[in-house]
Amino acid sequence: MENLKKILAFILFLAGTVLIILVFTYFNLLVIPEHQFSKYQKEISKISTRDTTINVEADLKILNKKLDQLNKKAERLNPGNAFLVINTTNNTFELFKNNEIIRQGRCSTGSFISLEVDSTKSYLFETPKGVMTVRNKVTDPVWTKPDWAFIEEGLPVPPPGHSSRREANVLGDYALHLGDGYMIHGTLYQRLIGSPVTHGCVRLLDDDLEAVYKTLPIGSKVFIY
Repeated sequence: MENLKKILAFILFLAGTVLIILVFTYFNLLVIPEHQFSKYQKEISKISTRDTTINVEADLKILNKKLDQLNKKAERLNPGNAFLVINTTNNTFELFKNNEIIRQGRCSTGSFISLEVDSTKSYLFETPKGVMTVRNKVTDPVWTKPDWAFIEEGLPVPPPGHSSRREANVLGDYALHLGDGYMIHGTLYQRLIGSPVTHGCVRLLDDDLEAVYKTLPIGSKVFIY
């Protein structure tokens, strides 16, 4: 009987020891690591949120700086209150004011015809492309005929300033000078407007010419492409 009690006590002791070991193992292998991992995830989440906030703020500052630079660049490139756009392929124009088209229609530009003078000299009648500026504006313009106008007609070329070079009533009621002899003006040949028939100038119908003349101040940009 005494031996049986000793055996039962030993078995209970052994079972308790095993139970303690199992509980200890459970906590070390499952509960504690899981708790630590959960805590680690929370810390990572805080850091990620904080880093994301910092990155967003930094990116926003960079974008605002770039936007400010682009706005300043746009202001420098802004053609101003009014400008004119000439399409030499379709022979059309668009007149802008306050960044809105207020008039559009047909025009005539360079014919691309080449006039051969001799083996060393020739003229190509094309409208220059690019950005030009209205340098001067006149009413009732008088055309000062260049050398090619006489050569084209088979006439002798008079000296500079000769009275035969001045011809009135052929450029319409208005002319806008773009430099290098190029102008925006009217024409006697209204029916040809819309065709590439000029020697390089831009021709407009009478009503369109008047609108362009009154809308574009000196210094306005003319975009030709």
